[in-house]
Amino acid sequence: MTSLAHQLKRLALPQNDSNLLSQRVVASVLFDPKDAASMDRSTFYALGCTGLEELMGIDPAFSEFQETLFSQASLTLERSVQSKEVNKKLDKSISLFLTRLSPYFLLKPALKCIEWLIHRFHIQLYNQDSLIACVLPYHETKVFVRVIQLLKIEDPTHKWHWLHGLQKPGVPLARGTLLTHCYKDLGFMDFICSMVTDSVKVKHAGWLRVIFSFYASTIVSALDAVEKITNSIIAKLLPFVQLGLKSNLLDYVAATYMVVCQMAVKVVMEAQLVDSLTVQLCKSLSRMPQLSREGLSCIIVLLQNQKEGIVGPKAFGYLCAIPTLVSTLQSIATVHDISPLLRYLLPHLIHSVMTQDGWFLSVFCINLQWHLFSEYKCTNIHSSTIVVLCRMLLEEYVSCSIELSSDRISALNQRIQSAVRQFESRYPCALDVALENHVKKMSSDHEKTVLHQFISLTMSCGKYQILPDSDTSLMLSLNHPLASVRNMAVDYLKEILTSEHLYLTFSLCRCSVLKEAVRVLDDPRIIEGNPDLKAQISWEILPFLVLTNAAPKCVELQMASCVAETTLLSQHPLTHGWAKGKHSCCFTCLLIFEKRNLILISFWLCHLQVHLNEPTTLFKFLSLLWGYNSNLGDQLDCQVSAILQTQALYVGKALLCNQPIKTRNVLAAGSSPVVPSLLVCLCSGVCEVRRAAIAVLHSLSGVVSSPYYLLVENVLKSSEEIIADPSYLSQALSKMYEEELLLKDKKKKLASIEQLLQCVQLPCCPAYTCKTLLRALQDVHGEPVLAILLPAVERLLEQCAPDSCTFLPDEAHLLQLLLSKFNEASAPLLVKDPRCLEVFIRALGTSAKPYPSMPGFQIIALEQITKPFFNALGDEKIQQKILSVLFDLLVGNKNPACAQAINSVFKAIAVDAELVANELMPVEKQKVTATVQQARRSKMQTRKTQDTSRAVSEENVVSWPRVTLILELLQHKKKLRRAECLVPALFNLLSRCLEPAAAEQENLEYTKQLILSCLLNVCQKLSPDGGPISKDVLEEDKFNVELVVQCVRMSDMPQTHHHALLLLGALAGIFPEKVLHNIMPIFTFMGSNIMRLDDTYSFQVINKTVQAVIPALIKANEGGSAQSEGNMETVVSHIVHVFVDALPHVPEHRRLPILSQLMNTLGPSRFLWVLMLLLFKQHVTQTSVSATGAEKEAVVERDQDFWISVCCEFEVKEQLTSIIRILQYLMTLPQDKEEVKKEETVSDVIFSVEANSGKDLRHFKFLSISFMAQLLASDRFVGKVADCEDITESTLQTLLEEVLRYIHAVARCVEDNADKPTAKFWRALLSKSYDILDKVNALLPMDSFIMVMRGLMGNQLASVRRKAMELLNNKLQQRTQWITVLLELIGVLLKIVGRRHGQVTAQEEEELAINRQTALYSLKLLCRNFGSGHQEPFVPVLKKAVELVADKDEEKNVMGSALLCVAEVTSTLKALAIPQLHSLMPAVLDTLKERKDLLNNEIYLLSAVTALQRVSETLPHFISPYLEDTISQVCITKRLTSCPQLSVRLSSLSTTLATKVPPRVLIPTITKCHCAMVDNRLGPLMIILKEHITHMEKDQLNNHQSELTSFFLSALDFRAQHCQGDLKKTGEIEGCVIDCLLVMVMKLSEVTFRPLFFKLFDWSKMDGASKNRLLTFYRLADSIANKLKGLFVLFAGQLVKPISELLRQLNISHTDDDEDNVTKSSLLLQYVLDCLHKIFLYDTQRFLSKERADALLGPLVDQLENMLGGDEIYKTHITKHLVPCIAQFAVAMGDDSQWKVLNYQILLKTRHSSPKVRFSALVMLLELASKLRENYMVLLPETIPFLAELMEDECEEVEQQVQKVIHEMETILGEPLQSYF
Repeated sequence: MTSLAHQLKRLALPQNDSNLLSQRVVASVLFDPKDAASMDRSTFYALGCTGLEELMGIDPAFSEFQETLFSQASLTLERSVQSKEVNKKLDKSISLFLTRLSPYFLLKPALKCIEWLIHRFHIQLYNQDSLIACVLPYHETKVFVRVIQLLKIEDPTHKWHWLHGLQKPGVPLARGTLLTHCYKDLGFMDFICSMVTDSVKVKHAGWLRVIFSFYASTIVSALDAVEKITNSIIAKLLPFVQLGLKSNLLDYVAATYMVVCQMAVKVVMEAQLVDSLTVQLCKSLSRMPQLSREGLSCIIVLLQNQKEGIVGPKAFGYLCAIPTLVSTLQSIATVHDISPLLRYLLPHLIHSVMTQDGWFLSVFCINLQWHLFSEYKCTNIHSSTIVVLCRMLLEEYVSCSIELSSDRISALNQRIQSAVRQFESRYPCALDVALENHVKKMSSDHEKTVLHQFISLTMSCGKYQILPDSDTSLMLSLNHPLASVRNMAVDYLKEILTSEHLYLTFSLCRCSVLKEAVRVLDDPRIIEGNPDLKAQISWEILPFLVLTNAAPKCVELQMASCVAETTLLSQHPLTHGWAKGKHSCCFTCLLIFEKRNLILISFWLCHLQVHLNEPTTLFKFLSLLWGYNSNLGDQLDCQVSAILQTQALYVGKALLCNQPIKTRNVLAAGSSPVVPSLLVCLCSGVCEVRRAAIAVLHSLSGVVSSPYYLLVENVLKSSEEIIADPSYLSQALSKMYEEELLLKDKKKKLASIEQLLQCVQLPCCPAYTCKTLLRALQDVHGEPVLAILLPAVERLLEQCAPDSCTFLPDEAHLLQLLLSKFNEASAPLLVKDPRCLEVFIRALGTSAKPYPSMPGFQIIALEQITKPFFNALGDEKIQQKILSVLFDLLVGNKNPACAQAINSVFKAIAVDAELVANELMPVEKQKVTATVQQARRSKMQTRKTQDTSRAVSEENVVSWPRVTLILELLQHKKKLRRAECLVPALFNLLSRCLEPAAAEQENLEYTKQLILSCLLNVCQKLSPDGGPISKDVLEEDKFNVELVVQCVRMSDMPQTHHHALLLLGALAGIFPEKVLHNIMPIFTFMGSNIMRLDDTYSFQVINKTVQAVIPALIKANEGGSAQSEGNMETVVSHIVHVFVDALPHVPEHRRLPILSQLMNTLGPSRFLWVLMLLLFKQHVTQTSVSATGAEKEAVVERDQDFWISVCCEFEVKEQLTSIIRILQYLMTLPQDKEEVKKEETVSDVIFSVEANSGKDLRHFKFLSISFMAQLLASDRFVGKVADCEDITESTLQTLLEEVLRYIHAVARCVEDNADKPTAKFWRALLSKSYDILDKVNALLPMDSFIMVMRGLMGNQLASVRRKAMELLNNKLQQRTQWITVLLELIGVLLKIVGRRHGQVTAQEEEELAINRQTALYSLKLLCRNFGSGHQEPFVPVLKKAVELVADKDEEKNVMGSALLCVAEVTSTLKALAIPQLHSLMPAVLDTLKERKDLLNNEIYLLSAVTALQRVSETLPHFISPYLEDTISQVCITKRLTSCPQLSVRLSSLSTTLATKVPPRVLIPTITKCHCAMVDNRLGPLMIILKEHITHMEKDQLNNHQSELTSFFLSALDFRAQHCQGDLKKTGEIEGCVIDCLLVMVMKLSEVTFRPLFFKLFDWSKMDGASKNRLLTFYRLADSIANKLKGLFVLFAGQLVKPISELLRQLNISHTDDDEDNVTKSSLLLQYVLDCLHKIFLYDTQRFLSKERADALLGPLVDQLENMLGGDEIYKTHITKHLVPCIAQFAVAMGDDSQWKVLNYQILLKTRHSSPKVRFSALVMLLELASKLRENYMVLLPETIPFLAELMEDECEEVEQQVQKVIHEMETILGEPLQSYF
């Protein structure tokens, strides 16, 4: 685009947009642009007002726009004509509205308002920024794209051009694109930030969340995406960040926090900026306490990522003002590291505490510091930071103490003591390091005093405290060489330890001091010879073993470790060896903390022995303590912790070691609770408890008389494993029990376990002890175990009475464990002991559930019935009893959990089917009617005794609910032995269901389905493969198939039908004979019922029935006689007929799968043809009959598509076989119904000729043939053929033979019925048969194809021969490679091409002509495919074709085909075709000269032109004798033809002649043709020459230039020679000549062009030359100037004077011509002015000198008053030719003096008498000013008076034009002109 165009585009105003004036397309958001154009303004206004009212309901603030943008006055407001102030105010209002609208943009009312603003105020043109700001937050929505598509942003320099790529595809703006543009274009970033500030000014914050979210997400993501944040970006964002931090809107402040965080992470900022940001952040926190967590997190991120130490103290003051600072920091510290903030905060905090005098601030700082040190425990501050803080604390204190008075120092000490001590408790080592380093630097005594004052503030002051009687500290005194000093120090330490604040003293004293004291006390020299002192010291240091803190490095643990390692405690009997175990579990604590009282072991020993002096009583108490920990009920309200339990065990150990043997025997007796309680302790989860219990058992290991002796010994052998794993005890007991069972003396060996079990079943044994012992014995099973525990089970079950079910938690767990003893090992006891069975059944019936957290006892008992348990019962009676109880529970129980448990139990156990059968029917009715005869007899007997035995039978039968539940259980039962035993019972139940009385009483459909399903399951179990089964397993008579069929017939439920059919399908494989007797009723029922259902289950039922029944049918008839085979096919045909009849009622999507499954089962190669023929018959007899009119074609097409889909479900070979069978079947059908024989055949099942009319028969045949043609052509079939590799040639050969045989039969029928009404049908059928042959042809191998074609082309029937050639043509078009064999057909084809002699009818003549055309086409295809490699065989073909062309009597269509054949053969043979040219070319040219034939037969004409084109292209050097005639005919034909194809061919021929024929031949020939042509045929001739010159080389052009110049001088004289003709046609021909000449001119150099141009100029001025030559010359000059542009100026100097003179002559005041001459003069004037305009326009060489300007100025200006040609022509000359010419003339002059002359001459014309001249002069002045622009200012003074005169002109048009000129001049010159008038 040029610079001027850019300037004009920038100056363009929206109101000048043409689309605003167009009503064809209107911009719209809600409507299609074309639809919007049809809507009036009031509609849009109503829409906008509706939207505004809805928005006012959401936000009343929108009401202010009701009187502005949505007022009635806005309907007539057109902003394009308003003043600047009005538009500015309007823009402000629109911007405000869109800003407020943005949060609601996605709402429908908002879009309605925007629609009004777009329609009325064109905001998409005037307010683009505001509109985009409104919609930008929704850039990922489709509405955003719709708005963007309204904008005019095509210009690459446009601000929003980067969105232009979204307009055409209409896709939302990708977020990545938005972010990239944001950080690349800072103006856009500023736009986004400004959106927020603008929105904050006008809208409440609650609705601006979407704006803030968009701002934060966009800016933060853009900062994250940019590789490097530059200073420009920071500078752009900082003002908006500061505004955000000062805002009172929470969301705005939070968004700003996110931006600051991202800036801090991405870039290291200047120190001053970081300090400023931190201060502003702290200020915002004081204003916004709600965002304290977010703000502090932002400060942490800022400090973490910037340089340390650059934030000043100002921020600290604002931080201290935050009330929730400490709590917020603690909350943040739980998940994040806040060290960066603490590193800034704590030093300032310390300094403030030390230096601030203000009471409030000091107290606040102290509290803040205290909370930070005491409560902030979740962050590990770096050790170096802590050391620095300690140093600063110490240094600040020292510096302050030196400067302050003693009173103020005391106040300071009181103020900071608590904080110092808290700091010391958190970081003791750091404080010690700081003290140590400070001591090294001390130089004065005053500093030492201050240091001691600081130490006195710490908790470790005692370590450094100066003793009263010594000059040294406590630490130094304890290590003093003098014993007296050490003694004094110990006494002082003792005073501290024995003070009433013992715990505080301990916490305040340092660990090292105490450790040193303990070492001193442990010195053997102190206690030597003084046992009382030794005991006293031991008891005094024993409390230090109490642990209240388990931290690995805590002071208590270190002190306890130190005390435990002393010699005193290591030698004490109670603590002997304890220090050795400290590494395993931090050594066992000897003291327990029980109810906040310290109880020493000594207390235990003393008090126990005092109150419980009897050993048995004492150990009963200890046993209670040992085992009470496992008591869930806690009846004593006393908790025994693991520590107390461990202590009690060690006390027991100590006591047992001191007991005599006799007492230990009593304690280890069976009645004693000691051993059971110790075993309970071995089950504890605490390792130390188990270790202590093992230690106690070691004390009992030698008691041989104890019944637990072997048990104890075995347990002690595995002591290490038991201590390590609490679950190992149960393994050890189980292993022990199993080993003892294998020993001979079982009684003795099992005594320990049995004694333990006896203890468990005793009522006096606590339930929690029994529970724990049984858990230890959980792997000990067997009949003796259950027998011993049975009383306990009974006792606990008695507690489960419904009215008084009170269970302790331990009792409930105990009963659960007892019931678990009913297992596989103890199951035989249920058979042996009826009491045991009774107890178990009672447990099964106990539904109590004492606690929700554990299952009910009934569920627990049911879970014990497992497969091994049930099998272990052995006795069928017991199994029957348990089954009966289960079924009874299932019937009577309403608990779903119980029912689920019974279901799981029954599914898991392996049951004999006879047991279930006994439950399904009573013993009296176990015999079932097995045969039909028995069933009938039983029914007769039932009828006779119905009244007398009804009551009895009702009592004996099993209730239907019980039956239903049992059958439901059987549905999923897999482990069922002897399943055949169920069959009689199930058929008995089915017979009961079908009884009328039963059906009347209740609905038994569900029961029937269950019975049928069970029978099916039995069949599948007996015969998994679906084959027959042995009679020994199940007799055939036991299956009552009639009952199943009766069930199908009597039921109305589809589900019942499904089950029955599935059962019949299974029976078909097992007992085929029984099912085949009922096969047709089964399939008839399926067709009328099930196939009509649309569900997957019905579909599966159909499939399974078909798969089961039909193979059985086929297998039953295999290997039989032909009659049996025929019967089978008849039956199968009937079955297929059933399916086809039912097909219209089957859901459409089920039809194909059903038929596919049916055929796959029957065998598609055997029965697919039957299915297809039945489908055809159904269409003929039913579907097409019901269809009417246009529906028939649609129905046929739909059905054929379906049939093709059916066929394509099978293999290609199967489909081809089916086509063969269909053809064979059709051959068996008679020609018409009258010929039917009376004998019926099996094929009558498919189509009965007698039952249908003759029309139906013909329709059936035609439909069958049509379908086969459609199938062979379908894409699916062809695709399967392409993929198939095993198609045998024999199948294809057979198919082809059948097709030909059928074609032969149909052809004979055509001949036989030629005179009958059915002749048309037979011809159509024959055509369809040929279609089949055509499709089969595509499948043929090439050798077979050639053989068949040769035979067919020799057939007597012309139609057969033609069809054979058409098949050949189709094959040839496929580019086959079988060359040699195909070439053999040339001779056969040439015979067909030759004419036959003899008498033939007109119809035969027509058919022969068609065959000859086809043969010629075949020869053409053969030549195209194989001629280039085998030219010789095609020479006879060319000769024969030329003979046909030369024969004038030949039929034109045949001649046309011959010409096309000639064209192909000639282009292939090339030089071999030359001998035929002398015959070919004259014949073709002669035929072209016959005008009548040309007009009547366009195909023939097209063939002739094609032949000429191919010959000319192939042999261009040999057609010169015929070139003139050829060119002449081309020109004539182009003039005559209107056929587009022929025009293309003629153009191609012209191109061939122009490019292939050499210039030496073509140019003379064209000259001759030109001389012979005087009409409009010259146009095509010039086109040939023009293209020829275009392709000529430079040398060739130079050689022939003189010849061409002569030719063009002659051609250009056409107007002069034919001046009386039609000027329009003359102009067209002259234009063709000029275009041709221009092509030559553009190829000439300046040297060669100059003489040519002047020669043409002289030619136009030649003496005697008419005005026509001038007209031609100046038209030519104008065209040359347009082509050469600036180069033409070099040759135009000679034209100035002639043109000047010519302009004077052409002025109307100097001419007086007739009308014809006036028209020519007008044209000449037009060409002269246009030529001058182009000369001036492209003048860059100062062509227009003063002389030339003076010569042209007057004549040009005078043309303003030249009225030549009338008003319309005058107006055209002025506006389109003269005004541009003079304006460019002024530009080319470039001299203001000449401009004045020109301007003045034009001004003089404004005083002309004619108003038209005055008007034209004004137009000229305006154009002159627009061209000269600011240069016109010098001409303005002389112009103003003339314009002032014209302002009062008598002509209104002139006066209006003056106003327009003045207005436009003001715009152009930028100066107001109104003041001059």
